[in-house]
Amino acid sequence: MTINPAQAALFFDGSCKLCRHEINWLGPKLQGKMQLVDISQAEFDGFNGASKAQMMQQIHVWDGQQFQIGLTATLFYWRLAGLRLLPAILAFPLIRPIANWVYQYWARKRLKCTDGQCEIK
Repeated sequence: MTINPAQAALFFDGSCKLCRHEINWLGPKLQGKMQLVDISQAEFDGFNGASKAQMMQQIHVWDGQQFQIGLTATLFYWRLAGLRLLPAILAFPLIRPIANWVYQYWARKRLKCTDGQCEIK
């Protein structure tokens, strides 16, 4: 897949069951708005200075100019998909630090995904 750097792109781990489930749900809502790039594919080796290893640690969104990473990336593509309530709640100043901590915890503890199962340490 050729990635157009002028267009938004969501880089997701297709080997992760949870990640695939979310992409299957949101993919149709994101069609035509951003590219969906499965970084678990063997031929993927990184994009615009971010290595595959870095991108496997946290979700990355290329907004057409720069990367959005982690919870910020998630809120970006949820909003682009048309979700309003959950991104608004998670972005609320009192909730966002907690939501970010939960995301970071999950991202750190996710060892790897094999056979469609994400293992948590």
